[in-house]
Amino acid sequence: MKIYTKTGDKGTTALFGGTRVPKHHIRIESYGTVDELNSYIGLIRDQEIDTHSKEVLIRVQDRLFTLGAILATDPEKAMLKSGKERLNIPKINEADIKQLEDEMDSMNETLPQMTHFILPGGHSSVSHCHIARCICRRAERLATLLHEQEPIDSLVLTYLNRLSDYLFVLARKLTYDLQAEEIKWVPEKL
Repeated sequence: MKIYTKTGDKGTTALFGGTRVPKHHIRIESYGTVDELNSYIGLIRDQEIDTHSKEVLIRVQDRLFTLGAILATDPEKAMLKSGKERLNIPKINEADIKQLEDEMDSMNETLPQMTHFILPGGHSSVSHCHIARCICRRAERLATLLHEQEPIDSLVLTYLNRLSDYLFVLARKLTYDLQAEEIKWVPEKL
C-alpha cells in the first residue's frame, strides 16, 4: 500500500464516505487536531510514568481514533435514507466517559485539595500533560464549531471535555509522583 495518493495535491481531501472537501474545512481541522492530541498523548505515554496511567492512555488513544473516525465521516454518507447506518463507524459511549471520570476520582483521592490555579510545568512529563490538555481544549472548540454547522454525536463533545479534565488531573498526579514543585498562581496585587 502506498502512503501517497496524489489526490490531495490540489488542496482537497476525502472524508470517510468519499466526499471531497478543502483541507481547511472545519471537519478536517477538527479531526486533525484530535490526531495532534493523540500524538501528544503518545509522547506522555513514552515518559517515565506509572504502568496504570500508560494503560489508560493507550485506551484514550484508541478512543481518539474512534472520535477521529466520527469527525472524518460525512454525515450524509453515513446513513441510508431508511435511517440505518451505511458505514460501520465505531462510537464513543457513556462507559468511555465514565472511565475518565473514575480515573480522575481515583487520582484526586491521593492529591491535596486545589486552592489556586496552577502554573503549568515543574517536570517535562507534567508539561507534556498540560500541552495535551490545551490541544484537547482546542479540539473541543473546533468540534463545537463543527457541531453548530453539522451536528455530531454529543458524546464526542462530552468526551473531549472530560479528557481535558483528565489530562489536568494526570498532570497534578505526575507532579506528586515525580516530586516536582506545583506552583500556585497567586495574582499580583496592584
